[in-house]
Amino acid sequence: MKADLFDQRRLLELQAVDTTLTQLAQRRRKLDADPAFATASQRLRALGDKAANLTGDIADLDRDIDRVEREVDLVKKRAANDRDRMASGAGAKELEGLQSELESLARRQASLEDDELELMERREALDTELTETRRQLGEAERVLADAEADRARLLAEIEAETADAASTRQALAINIPDRLVELYERIHAKQPIAAAELVGRRCGSCRIEKSPADMIPIKSAPIDEVLRCEECGCVLIRTELPSTAPRTLASEDELKKYE
Repeated sequence: MKADLFDQRRLLELQAVDTTLTQLAQRRRKLDADPAFATASQRLRALGDKAANLTGDIADLDRDIDRVEREVDLVKKRAANDRDRMASGAGAKELEGLQSELESLARRQASLEDDELELMERREALDTELTETRRQLGEAERVLADAEADRARLLAEIEAETADAASTRQALAINIPDRLVELYERIHAKQPIAAAELVGRRCGSCRIEKSPADMIPIKSAPIDEVLRCEECGCVLIRTELPSTAPRTLASEDELKKYE
């Protein structure tokens, strides 16, 4: 394929823009997979679940405490009734039975009050834990909000840079001959670097150094000949005018701009 060397060199600009676009896409993927953001989200969910479980456990304890308090009230009322009956002049046998029941009710009341105290202590401990969990939850919400804000800011920067690069790429591609762009695009579809500078004897893409024998056809090729790297297949751009290149292909004025 033939193409003006100036147009060939424009492929390096196109390649630079495509490299930038690739890097921006990588930054976007890295941002989407940011472990800090994922960790903050997971911690928030875990603390939210813990707070919900603690709230449920406290509600269960409140129901148990309420049940025990009702039972204590019933026992107290029964004991009060028994004492009233004793005071009303019950017989000796009835008095004996009432006294025995009062002793049993006292033991029952003491047991219930112990249960109530234990339940209240457990509730107090859970309430303290819930208060701390809610504090941690608020902190986790702030951390996640900060992470989301940072992510949104970085994403906006990436999108803006991507839009600028895409616009630059479009402008560059318009000014390069279609056949040359098509060749570049076919190569770029298979590999990230489709056009690279020949630096001395080294390909700027695969970094493999050409042998002196390999350089003979490269140096002798006309300046408008589109060269390909035999190792990686990229378009090989000569940024220095080969001294042995046939000068019959362009005027002296045209050649001077490449020197």
